[in-house]
Amino acid sequence: MAQPSSFAGHWGRCVGDCGSGGTRSRAVWCTHTEGWTSHHANCDQKEKPESQRRCFKVCDWHLELFEWEVSGWGTCVPGGEAGACVTAQHGLQRRSARCLQKLNRSTVASEICEHLAPRPPLEQACLVPCPRDCVVSDFSAWSQCGGGCTRTMRHRTRAVVAPPLYGGAPCPNLTESRLCEMAACPLGEEEHTYSLKVGPWGECRLPHHEDVSMAGRAVLDFGADSGEPSVSWLEGHKAHHHAREVQVGYQSRPVRCVRSDGKNVVLSLCVQDAIPLTFKSCVIAKDCETSEWSAWSACSQTCSWGELAPGFRSRRRGVQSVAVGTGKLCPELEEREACSTGGRELLQPCPRFSWRTSEWKACQVSLLLDQQDPRHHKHAGLCGGGIQTREVYCVQITVEVEMHRLKEVSRPVDGKFCLGPAPSASQLCNLPCPSECEVSAWSVWGPCLPENCQDHQGRRGFRMRQRHVIMDPVGPSAGCPHLVESIPCEDPACYEWIISEGICVTDHGECGLGNRILKTVCKNKKGEEVPHHLCSEYPRPEVMACEIPCATDCVISEWSQWSPCSHSCSSKNAEGSQSRSRSILALPAEGGKACPPDRVLQEHRACNDHPCVHFYWETSPWSSCSEDALVALNTTFSWSGEATCGVGIQTRKVSCMKSSSGHVTPKRCPDSTRPETARPCVLLCKKDCIVTPFSEWTRCPTTCQPGNATAVKQSRYRIIIQDAANGGHACPDTLYEERECEDIPICPVYRWKTHRWSHCILVPDSVRQGVLGYNEACGHGLQSRAVTCLSETNESADVTECLRWAGPMPPLVQECLVPCKDDCTFTPWSKFTACSFDCESTKTRRRSLTGRSRKRDKCQNTEVYPQVETELCPCEVFTSQPHGNWSDCIIGGGKSEPQSGMRSHGDTKECGEGIRLRAIACYDKTGRLVDPSHCSSSGYIEESCTVPCPFDCKLSDWSTWTPCSSSCGTGVKVRSKWLKEKPYNGGRPCPKLDLKNQVSGVKYMYLSMCVCA
Repeated sequence: MAQPSSFAGHWGRCVGDCGSGGTRSRAVWCTHTEGWTSHHANCDQKEKPESQRRCFKVCDWHLELFEWEVSGWGTCVPGGEAGACVTAQHGLQRRSARCLQKLNRSTVASEICEHLAPRPPLEQACLVPCPRDCVVSDFSAWSQCGGGCTRTMRHRTRAVVAPPLYGGAPCPNLTESRLCEMAACPLGEEEHTYSLKVGPWGECRLPHHEDVSMAGRAVLDFGADSGEPSVSWLEGHKAHHHAREVQVGYQSRPVRCVRSDGKNVVLSLCVQDAIPLTFKSCVIAKDCETSEWSAWSACSQTCSWGELAPGFRSRRRGVQSVAVGTGKLCPELEEREACSTGGRELLQPCPRFSWRTSEWKACQVSLLLDQQDPRHHKHAGLCGGGIQTREVYCVQITVEVEMHRLKEVSRPVDGKFCLGPAPSASQLCNLPCPSECEVSAWSVWGPCLPENCQDHQGRRGFRMRQRHVIMDPVGPSAGCPHLVESIPCEDPACYEWIISEGICVTDHGECGLGNRILKTVCKNKKGEEVPHHLCSEYPRPEVMACEIPCATDCVISEWSQWSPCSHSCSSKNAEGSQSRSRSILALPAEGGKACPPDRVLQEHRACNDHPCVHFYWETSPWSSCSEDALVALNTTFSWSGEATCGVGIQTRKVSCMKSSSGHVTPKRCPDSTRPETARPCVLLCKKDCIVTPFSEWTRCPTTCQPGNATAVKQSRYRIIIQDAANGGHACPDTLYEERECEDIPICPVYRWKTHRWSHCILVPDSVRQGVLGYNEACGHGLQSRAVTCLSETNESADVTECLRWAGPMPPLVQECLVPCKDDCTFTPWSKFTACSFDCESTKTRRRSLTGRSRKRDKCQNTEVYPQVETELCPCEVFTSQPHGNWSDCIIGGGKSEPQSGMRSHGDTKECGEGIRLRAIACYDKTGRLVDPSHCSSSGYIEESCTVPCPFDCKLSDWSTWTPCSSSCGTGVKVRSKWLKEKPYNGGRPCPKLDLKNQVSGVKYMYLSMCVCA
């Protein structure tokens, strides 16, 4: 006969506690070789596939806490043999990926991100294109030469069809020109064209003596008093020896009218073109002047790095005068060069640095919840996937010169001294969820047994029932309920006859009355066989009457099982009872034994006759492990935890409890089942708190500080390497200290003082009046001012001090405008009007015409000369964008959710309609991330979703049996089931299909032997 085999469905979703505490399940069923499902007991249990396994359930906050960071793809590296490039070469480009904790962008173990998302691909195929040269079209036809006898040019062009790519050859010239061959013109009949030629600007120069009435210079005295500077004329003026001059001059450029044959002609022939500006005001250029270099500073090297770079020294110089106009700017004011102190072997070796870590702290789920979901306020009872952290710090390692060995200084230093990536400061962990103790159902009550079979005087006994632990509890305060209950009884027996029945032997023939030989064994209450004389006070049965029915007798069935007891216990008002019955299978033939009456076919008996009040021992939780001199030092028991420091003792209270009234005297409970009140235990070693020494005080600034700055403080810290445990010394309260820095130099106070601007200096009259259309003394010019350096006491100081302490020098020269008679003049613009809170509001500002401009018609044209300006007011506009991935589909999302990490109790739906959530990020109009409440009240968007439910294969009910296939002898009759609905979404599959009709007429045939009459 073929043995049925087990089959398993697809694994379901990972459910339960997030982190490594999740589980996934699948259906397992037993299938007959012909395809139909059979009972589990028919399959070999050793070959049964597992139906449940542990899995890592990704928490929502895990996805937001860690991420893969990938670098950009590197250059495409060609692979294979190098040959002639046709279109492109195959290559390979690579990139790197690392797992990051988003909170501080630190690197963590790659396995963490691999639980959340697969590692991104690190290699990909690529193509390296072949170089492509520039492709141009053919030249166009030559252009036509001009008419007449004037020598002209003709041209032709071509266009770029494809630009150069990937390092190809550049494009050639796209235009060509050549002279036209023309006949000579008769004398005096040449045709000419005229064009303006503008030369470069000339050197900036001071006016000539005859133009002194309109030219001037502003003399800036940086060493004299802070009075207004004088504007002196060229004649007879000599500057003070401390003075620095800003001189305003003019520069011009030539403008010529050139005839087509290259000859210069009068400008009037080019009047059709706008004549460009030929002169403008300018500043006479002066270079920056610096002082001599200072002496070199001491070498910075104080320790030996072996063959590494030496130290540096520096020197400085000051500014005596700043650059003016287009003069040369000041060079570098500080210079550094490498140096060596000499005698390197006499220097101490420079320290080295290395990363160190503290021990891992306890696993905490609340850290993840605080960062990802502010709705979780209650942290009590959190469990599942969490995170544990540790301190990562840098320490100094020095070399003892005499001993030639490394010596570590455990004081922490700044992490920038340690090279290489820092060790991970966090990792995922799992906090086991608390679970209650699971126990089996109570067994039946046992026989009445004495407390002590050696005590023949005592006639007190107990009946007991037990239950056992199916699953141990998880959690610090969890415990199991009592496992034994007892009730007092009378006439206890230490020993009893155990009877086994032999076969029935008839007195005469093969049927009828007879006797059954009984085998009896005397056993104690533990089930052990003992001598017969211990049971001698009781009758020892040897023979029991029996009967073998004859063929003609009435045939009755065996007794049925006893029915369940009507009451769980007996009291004055109610007693338990149960019954059993048998039925008549065949009536007697002639001469056979008659059937018994109906009342004999039923039996009744009392059951659960024990009282409803029972007793049990109740225990308190075990105390903590403490030292005790009475505990033997050679006590042995297994222990696989932390380091131990001897054996201690644990105690607990034990009391006898009555089920209905609480504490009773211990005599009411059997002493043989009394739990122990003390037990040996492992004394864990005391762990003192270990902290590093304080770090060095942070450096006080060596540079000066502004006088109005807040007090500068220096600080130091220390790190807990190991927390106290098991009664060890506690950690200190102070891990961070700070103090104010002393003797910090105050920066000197210098400031720039600017003086009144000079009048606007224009180009001299003699230069301006020689140009057509520029007779009026107006237009753009330059004006200058004096700038002096003052100390905190308003005394004159060197300009170098202000350049060092007061920032860049204010401008010495600015452009200015002298209005012409026909120019429109205005008042300054007013301030903009205030904005309202409406996003569509505007703000305006105004100005007015002044003087004669109010009467000129051209100035009234508001399109050319606007008198009102309007701008839109700024508006706070926020936009939202989805952030992160969608959550899993939450079934029953509209109802209150259980807290993440808590084990759910009772029935939970795992398929059907639900919702899924996605966080949103809110941005203002500048693209800055703001609080999500500006965009949404919840900070999430949600949408409906469906988790498909699995559907098993559905078959019809059994059909009726077909007629027997044979009219006599052995035949076959058949019944069948028809396919109603195919399985989907991982449901249990259908049995084997009938190959004759796999779609609509599928039959499942089960054969039954039948005998024809």
